[in-house]
Amino acid sequence: MDCPQQLAGGSKAVVPSGAGPGKFPDSAGGEAGVWVNGHPEPALPRTAAVAAPWKEERTRSIEDNQINLPSLQAAYSAILRGLGEDPDRQGLLRTPWRAATAMQFFTKGYQENISDIVNNAIFDEDHDEMVIVKDIDMFSMCEHHLVPFIGKVHIGYLPERRLLGLSKLARIVEIYSRRLQVQERLTKQIAVAITEALQPAGVGVVIEATHMCMVMRGVQKMNSKTVTSTMLGVFREDPKTREEFLTLIRN
Repeated sequence: MDCPQQLAGGSKAVVPSGAGPGKFPDSAGGEAGVWVNGHPEPALPRTAAVAAPWKEERTRSIEDNQINLPSLQAAYSAILRGLGEDPDRQGLLRTPWRAATAMQFFTKGYQENISDIVNNAIFDEDHDEMVIVKDIDMFSMCEHHLVPFIGKVHIGYLPERRLLGLSKLARIVEIYSRRLQVQERLTKQIAVAITEALQPAGVGVVIEATHMCMVMRGVQKMNSKTVTSTMLGVFREDPKTREEFLTLIRN
């Protein structure tokens, strides 16, 4: 029997009654090459596909925020002038500071590291059935236009008797989404981080998002959504396991 659990922020966790068989390969499996912006992107090496995100270091610290804030403010003042505005008028006097601190918050994922949040939240349990957390709110910044894309993340994994605290899945989403991103890379980074942390039999991640760069500019299609997925291990190899995951996140 499926057992939904309500989490903070409206996301839901589901522990279903069954899951497909299979073992996650030692190398965690590589991805096929894809096309990005009209250009072919080569496949990642099978070992590098799981190793890099877990071991990456922070690229920014809280101290860096304070050091870099004046230059960010100056940059936003220059943007206002370039738009034909007067940054010294009353309504814009603190706008460069507000915009600079907001951008630092929008990209605070650069200050965080996955190992900090998951190392104390991995539990040995006699459980090897699929675990799903769906409808995790996601806010990120398009690296091409510096405007938001907003949506939901659905995560499933098939544990090998090692469980990750449910809230930590949402924290992993937060770390990678609070960076300059493209949705395709964000989807894979989340899946790879969970794979490296838990070494489960498989991981599936699906993201549905609305991109302001398509809504506010360009083609201006208000109702368009972008859906991306990454399937690793048994989620990629076994159609029944993959279908169970996709069915559960739709229901």
